[in-house]
Amino acid sequence: MRILVVEDDRRPAELLRRGLAGEGYAVDVAFDGPYGLELATTNAYDVAVLAFSFVALTARLRALIRRGQRERPAAFEVGNLHIDPAAQRCSRGEAVLALTAREFSVLEYLARRRGEVVANTEVLEHVWDNDFDGDINIVEVYISALRRKIDAPYGVHTIHTVRGCGYRLEPGPAPA
Repeated sequence: MRILVVEDDRRPAELLRRGLAGEGYAVDVAFDGPYGLELATTNAYDVAVLAFSFVALTARLRALIRRGQRERPAAFEVGNLHIDPAAQRCSRGEAVLALTAREFSVLEYLARRRGEVVANTEVLEHVWDNDFDGDINIVEVYISALRRKIDAPYGVHTIHTVRGCGYRLEPGPAPA
């Protein structure tokens, strides 16, 4: 989920940004209304908020995710891989998988687009915030980590590379 926080007090805004990023959200911060409006009109955000209590905000975000069930399923199934965004939980069969917040965000984005080819740039755009100025290959690093956690131990291949295009999430046979 990509969030825009508009708050003129830098300290709470930065604390909120760090806390939400730690929860796996991509967060952009505007320190004044005009810049916030500019960001909101030039980027696709799932939520735009004025800063307030971190606990209250994360509870509201989870409620928004649950409320959006009509447009988005509450959980995703890809073969026997179960991804539950509201609970921030991923399992393969009966085994609960330990993923970092960022790994979960990458997997959730691929799950929302399951069956489609998703370019690295799209993953980067939806999972990382505007301030990320690192290498786009960070997506490949997270894909590799996800494969080690969700596929390799189970002898399956769920995240497929489409050479020159990106990745596709769908059930498949074990890698050769």
